[in-house]
Amino acid sequence: MPGLISTYGPGDRVMLPRGVYRPQGDTLLLREALERERVGNGTTVLDVGTGSGFLALAAARRGAWVTAVDRTRRSVLATRLNAALAGLRVEAVRGDLLAPAVGRRFDLILSNPPYVPAPDAGPPPRGPARAWDAGHDGRLIIDRLCDGAAGLLRPGGALLLVHSALCGVPATLERLERAGLPAEVTDRRTVPFGPVLASRRRWLLDRGLIAPGADTEELVIIRAERVG
Repeated sequence: MPGLISTYGPGDRVMLPRGVYRPQGDTLLLREALERERVGNGTTVLDVGTGSGFLALAAARRGAWVTAVDRTRRSVLATRLNAALAGLRVEAVRGDLLAPAVGRRFDLILSNPPYVPAPDAGPPPRGPARAWDAGHDGRLIIDRLCDGAAGLLRPGGALLLVHSALCGVPATLERLERAGLPAEVTDRRTVPFGPVLASRRRWLLDRGLIAPGADTEELVIIRAERVG
C-alpha cells in the first residue's frame, strides 16, 4: 500500500495510503484528551472510525488493548500496517460503526466520526468524503454513536468524541444524557475552515449554520461517562 509518511511528533509517524483520512486538527485535539485519561496496561480501548490508526496507536503505546474499527477496507489495512511498523498490538477490523464490538465491553471509546454538514442527506456511497460528510445537520453518525456507546462501556468507562460545533453541541449532550451517559465539553478549539467547509460557505450560510463572513469553526471534545 504505497502512501505518504506523515510525522506528528516523536514516535507519531503514520503511513497514509491514498484515500485514508489524514490526522488533522480534530484528531490531534482528541489525542490531547486521550493523554489525560488513565490508560495503561490492560485498559481496553475501542477506536471507532480509526482512519490511519493514529489514535489507536497512541493508546497502544501506553499499553492498552486496542480494537480499531473502520468501514473502509483501505483504512483497516492502513491501521494494520501502521501498527506493524510501530511494533504495536492493535486489532483492526472492518465494520459499520459499533457493530463489530457488540457483546464486548471497553474502558474507553474514542471517535473522530464524520460530522461535516453536507448538501446530500445521506452518507456518500464511496470516495474520501465518507470520512467527513454526515448529512444535512452533520449528525448521521454522531447520533448513532450517542445511542450505542453506553452498551459497550464498562461502569466507569468513558466516551471521548470530537466534532464541530456546527453539528450542535447541546444536541450531543442531551442525546448522551438520555442514553445514560452524562457528558460535558472538556475542550474547545477554534480552527480556520478547511477546503471542504470553505467550498460550502454559501450553502452553510443559507442554512443558518454560519454567520456572514465566518471563516472559522469551533471543534469540541465531549467526554461522557457511564456511571452505573
